[in-house]
Amino acid sequence: MNKLTRVLQECENKGEKAFIPYIMAGDGGLDQLRNQLVFLEKSGATAVELGIPFSDPSADGPVIQQAGIRSLERGTTLKGILKKVTEIKADVNIPIILMGYTNSIMSYGLKEFTEDCLQAGIAACIIPDLPIEEERIFSSIKAAGITLIRLVTLTSSRERIMEITAGAEGFVYAVTVKGITGTRDAFGGEVGEYLKQVKELSPVPVLAGFGISTPEHVRNAIQSCDGVIVGSKVIECFENGQEEQITELIRASKIVVQR
Repeated sequence: MNKLTRVLQECENKGEKAFIPYIMAGDGGLDQLRNQLVFLEKSGATAVELGIPFSDPSADGPVIQQAGIRSLERGTTLKGILKKVTEIKADVNIPIILMGYTNSIMSYGLKEFTEDCLQAGIAACIIPDLPIEEERIFSSIKAAGITLIRLVTLTSSRERIMEITAGAEGFVYAVTVKGITGTRDAFGGEVGEYLKQVKELSPVPVLAGFGISTPEHVRNAIQSCDGVIVGSKVIECFENGQEEQITELIRASKIVVQR
């Protein structure tokens, strides 16, 4: 069983919700990556989404864009990221999900990318600009046992959600805002119903992401799905030395579901 699938199953068995923080690889330098991952694991994160810096990120808001710029200015490359993860994988027990755009992976070379992901112990990939109709291009990744995470959005029709969730693996990433990533003060009233609909249709866990930035957001979201993904706020906290706020966000997800 894939490592990510296993830990999500453990969450369900315990009646707990999942919390997956997003960090930008190389923001602050790749030498900081081990400490960041170990901190997140010790704080109770279920898995970590590790971003690949990209020059033209279509789904990322200003906080993640700036983190990517800082990382690129330090010379971070996808090869360097996978090399570093390989070096530190013995110190990190939770699954690592690699998040990057199609162009980065294609430029790397699918065969080499797949081999290096296996060497690094990568459990899954999120490729936000990859529609399900084009997943066959990355069949070697799936064949190697690395999960490809699918995304649905608030604008997805019920029929489209059914298409996406039908062959989903790992979890379904339910985008909770109409637009790019970034912190929000509040969510639209339709978000709860949308998450319930995706959960009703999905054979795998549903995690909500984009715009979740406070413990209240976390507590509200997990009423309708299986967990949350938090990015911009986590990046801000690491940048500003406010790691205790990350711990508070993770703690907010640790409720036990009444069966």
